[in-house]
Amino acid sequence: MRILAPAKINLFLRVVRKRPDGYHDIFSLIHKISLYDELALTPKPEGIILTCTDATLPTGKDNLVYRAAELIFSHVGYSSGVEINLNKRIPPAAGLGGGSSDAAATLTALNKMFSFGLKKKTLLSLAEQLGADVPFFIFSDKAFAAGIGNQLKTCKNIPEFYVVLINPQFPLSTKTVYDNLNLRLTSKKINYSIPRLCALGDVVRQLHNDLEEVSFKMHPQLGKLKQILLQHGALGALMSGSGPTVFGIFSDEKSARYASAMISGETSGRYLVFCAQSL
Repeated sequence: MRILAPAKINLFLRVVRKRPDGYHDIFSLIHKISLYDELALTPKPEGIILTCTDATLPTGKDNLVYRAAELIFSHVGYSSGVEINLNKRIPPAAGLGGGSSDAAATLTALNKMFSFGLKKKTLLSLAEQLGADVPFFIFSDKAFAAGIGNQLKTCKNIPEFYVVLINPQFPLSTKTVYDNLNLRLTSKKINYSIPRLCALGDVVRQLHNDLEEVSFKMHPQLGKLKQILLQHGALGALMSGSGPTVFGIFSDEKSARYASAMISGETSGRYLVFCAQSL
């Protein structure tokens, strides 16, 4: 069985407060996009075997895909095994949720492939055990997220859009970014009211990320990447998650693909540049 695991972007991300357990409460609008990892799963008599096209990633219990397979097998009491090949296209540690999406895809695929019959509610519960970002990828294509990212609310009627993403080809640790966040800058009262997003202009006006200031101080070039996107016609630009990937919003595929090609040519391969569509 083959399954695609889509990336996500945060159209806005507000950090509310640091919790006693060390995590941070957030309020965010998350949207899947058409940039995918691909997983190929094959039944085996026993054990879990994970291979990955990215040699820098672990293939044992430190990988969320392995842990997702282990978790669902344990939950249903399944004693046989599976071999999983992970074809990575989403850059790791990039603010695009690749690892979390891979884990969610693993749960979904194994449930279907072995006819476990687990309901969506159960899959969401298992996903939350793997990480706060994992449930979203089972929940919906787009959602408002609160708490540590695990409290999800359906979001409807967002107009279709295209994105050009620029990844500077270095990872950025989520923990490091949050550890350097000055909460005095983000502890003001947060508006939890759901914004109206009937037109693309409404989406663009909501673009905001409380983590940008921290990440941009650590890597000033990220601010320049935002400017590159705006100079090439993006209606708005933002860093996704804790970064370092930056994306620009476009209204149509033609202008997005043109901007993507121009940026790729002008930056001479220094960055990874992707063009994708909202899902």
